[in-house]
Amino acid sequence: MQNIHIQRSLENPDKPEVKFNAETGVCEIIGESYMESTYTFYLPLMNWIEEYIKTVGDKITMNIKLVYFNTSATKCLLDIFEILKKYQDEGGDVEVNWFYDNEDPDMVHEVEDFEIESGLEINLKEF
Repeated sequence: MQNIHIQRSLENPDKPEVKFNAETGVCEIIGESYMESTYTFYLPLMNWIEEYIKTVGDKITMNIKLVYFNTSATKCLLDIFEILKKYQDEGGDVEVNWFYDNEDPDMVHEVEDFEIESGLEINLKEF
């Protein structure tokens, strides 16, 4: 299974950096996410997670380090969380960490909403 690494660039500041490592099961989404073709961007990530679950089946650690995301990114993140929650409910080991700036209390509320919507425990961590 191939890793995914999408670097953030000055040409596309609206897309986050993505690092999905098949050997460690650590997945990171970093930066900002407000592109217009959000679903097109996130669909391969969702497919990768589903393939990882089927073929590797080890622990998945999802580290989110987004400082800004739009409504369509919110929907895609919820889709990812639903995949992870289903995996967890079927006995898979899942850890979700959301890193946030302590000067952004709105982000804490957003993450709490994600927890409620997905049913997945999300660890809030300051960076």
